[in-house]
Amino acid sequence: MTESGYRPPDLSLVGAEHVARYQETDGEVGYEWNGVPILLLSTTGRTTGLPRTRALIFGRDGDDYLVVASTGGAPKHPSWYLNLLARPQAEIQVKAAHIPVVARTASEAERARLWKTVVGYWPNYEAYQTRTDRVIPIVVLTPLRGGAAV
Repeated sequence: MTESGYRPPDLSLVGAEHVARYQETDGEVGYEWNGVPILLLSTTGRTTGLPRTRALIFGRDGDDYLVVASTGGAPKHPSWYLNLLARPQAEIQVKAAHIPVVARTASEAERARLWKTVVGYWPNYEAYQTRTDRVIPIVVLTPLRGGAAV
């Protein structure tokens, strides 16, 4: 059974391999994935204190970067999102640019507007939301002063 509007992505480059190839090539490999742009989000593990990096689909809202804590509609929030709740300072890599950011969850009012934006570039978010009872958070990553915008 297929979900309405869901398009299965090409999963030939995912996870740690995606992160490694992106880092090795400054995004030449891995920046575009299934027709959407990807950034690398580096957080600090909330329990380990160790650096954690994930490849995530992103969009823009003005100077801000948007990522969606969907995990494909899993019942629990992804670990990177929980890490940001504990420590909102992070770094993103967009192609070769490394940008310090501060993260926040979009407010309910913002989410209504931003949801249309994120679904516009990755329609599968609609299907992911139907798979879970949790409200899938949209995370706004704001570059810190001195961080290069790409």
